[in-house]
Amino acid sequence: MSSIAVCALLDIESGKVRKFVVNERSIAVVRIDDKVYAIGDTCSHADVSLSDGEVFCDTKELECIKHGSAFSLETGKPNTLPATKAVPVYAASVLDGQVMITIGDDQ
Repeated sequence: MSSIAVCALLDIESGKVRKFVVNERSIAVVRIDDKVYAIGDTCSHADVSLSDGEVFCDTKELECIKHGSAFSLETGKPNTLPATKAVPVYAASVLDGQVMITIGDDQ
């Protein structure tokens, strides 16, 4: 496993999402207050970047702009159709003000 700093926490506004490439994986990083979440950036239904979508802070979801599927930031599972397949979820944390993403060897 490797943890990589992708940006400062202050570089992402609360309720917003940014895309980063970590170990050749596109990852959408979402900040809600002082907590960060990281999920695969590509919608499992269509080849669309989730980081272009809307963050739903109250339900901890990220909505795909193409067809409206909303993915859980905690599990990666879509909570609405048309997507039926989960996207990957990565461990995300804040260490000394830096957003850290951890990629497992099996991911």
